[in-house]
Amino acid sequence: MSSASRPKSEAARPILLYLIVAAAGHLAWEVAQSPLYTIWWTGTKREIVFAVVHCTGGDLLITASALAIAALFARAGRWPVFGGRTALTAILLGLGYTVFSEWLNTQIRQSWSYMEAMPVLPPFGIGLTTFLQWLIVPGIAFGYVWHNVTPVVITRR
Repeated sequence: MSSASRPKSEAARPILLYLIVAAAGHLAWEVAQSPLYTIWWTGTKREIVFAVVHCTGGDLLITASALAIAALFARAGRWPVFGGRTALTAILLGLGYTVFSEWLNTQIRQSWSYMEAMPVLPPFGIGLTTFLQWLIVPGIAFGYVWHNVTPVVITRR
């Protein structure tokens, strides 16, 4: 069955699965790394919960946007829809935006800050755990889709 004749729900399945797995991964990661931010120690429980939900929502927005832009590159470059080049492009876009955002918000705006226990990466001074999050979480989500959705659904002819 060609991609044009597949039902839209079948074509949307890998996208939804990717976003669900990524959202769960980002939520778990945000909770786990929260003690490395000052809000964990200075904020109220309500502020901490809000920060985790807010950051996870932002992570999901970045994830969806990076995937959409990568899909445009895939279409233009005739790559498989969920192939390795698409995954690499989406991961690098998400990582690039996050590096910029963390730098802007910690160094320029000073909207949030790290505890001394947070390892930071030069030259931008962004948190190592945040950097790793954007390599690991999307990588796991893509891997999950590749192993749980048939190749017919995730490739394009």
